[in-house]
Amino acid sequence: MTMFNPPHPAEILREDILPELGLTVTEAAKQLGVNRVTLSRLLSGKSAISADMALRLHAWLGENSPTPESWLHQQANYDLWIASQKQQFKITPTQSLNYSC
Repeated sequence: MTMFNPPHPAEILREDILPELGLTVTEAAKQLGVNRVTLSRLLSGKSAISADMALRLHAWLGENSPTPESWLHQQANYDLWIASQKQQFKITPTQSLNYSC
């Protein structure tokens, strides 16, 4: 089921996690091992959560935090929704193929 207008996955970091931890962007970036600009762009929704960042977030937040796969799944849902809003494709379907994934 596709969510309507899903939030950028970094919203939870910006709105919930950093305030709860009482950390600034600079402090959080240092703990994550990334520069401040990288984390700031992520928190503002200008960049995506990469596989590397998903691993860092999980390691930083601990075993009871969202898994790297969860971060990436949220990012994929967000990216797909954004792409679907930008362009309506005019594609003629090809013949049906029988294959399984």
